[in-house]
Amino acid sequence: MPAPILLVLEADPPPRLGRLTGRADIRYADEQSLAAQLPLADTLLVWDFTSDAVRDAWPGDGPRPRWVHTASAGVDRLLCPELVESDTIITNARGIFEEPIAEYAAGLILAMAKDLPGTLELQRQRRWRHREGLSVAGSRAVVVGAGPIGRAVAATLRALGLTVAVTGRTARPGVHGPDQLDRLLTRADWVICAAPLTDATRDMFDARLFGLMQPSARFINVGRGQLVVENDLMDAVSKRWIAGAVLDVFDQEPLDPESRLWDIPGLIVSPHMSGDTVGWRDRLGSQFVDLYELWSDGKPLPNVVDKKRGYVPMHD
Repeated sequence: MPAPILLVLEADPPPRLGRLTGRADIRYADEQSLAAQLPLADTLLVWDFTSDAVRDAWPGDGPRPRWVHTASAGVDRLLCPELVESDTIITNARGIFEEPIAEYAAGLILAMAKDLPGTLELQRQRRWRHREGLSVAGSRAVVVGAGPIGRAVAATLRALGLTVAVTGRTARPGVHGPDQLDRLLTRADWVICAAPLTDATRDMFDARLFGLMQPSARFINVGRGQLVVENDLMDAVSKRWIAGAVLDVFDQEPLDPESRLWDIPGLIVSPHMSGDTVGWRDRLGSQFVDLYELWSDGKPLPNVVDKKRGYVPMHD
């Protein structure tokens, strides 16, 4: 019996799949050739998780892979009505990015509280100017998004002494429902967005929400760029409605060199790197191989995405 065809939407560097030798017929596609090869594939590894090629190619003719795995936490770049309504299983890279993103968010909070950007700029100017920093312990944070990343961020911030409230799609023990977000924002010193991108969350952080925050509050987005109305955020920071912000994700990536976001005082631009630590691609490849071995042995897969919701449910 021939080995199942594993199609990889490639990116450089490619994944290390040597453990699958003899267990899979591995083929590679780029954005131009994906549509023609999809009908042949039993499984699809979306290694290039920044591409919209799957969403564009999926509605075509012919059979489709029974299983799609994306080397990312978010699945918004894959989903189209035809894929959502199909019997194809989607899995994601849950378990790879949570702790690095939590560390990054904590590092950003500490950097802003202690004005590390100001210190580096003053050093560049060879100027000695003493300032007072903020105390992080005892301050209030709101984490928007109760998935694995949001929960990891909350745990790390609590370890630093912050009081943390988490909001999610539905209220449950330890998680506030969306109807509590407005109230929580009015008292927050730090707001960290780690929500998945869905129809319900797209553009959620707009002028109204920024207007609810304290003038001393700071905003961090490590979720998806489309969760934030960027023009509204620029206004909020420029007009000092809030004290500052960090964006690690953007509506369009890479960020255009001509974008106004680069030049807003108090707004830090981070190039979508919060989850990427040394060896992260190897960890993604190993995770997929582990999942493939489960799949080929007919065993249940973890990290199965609820395609209608757009994320892995908590009970999984």
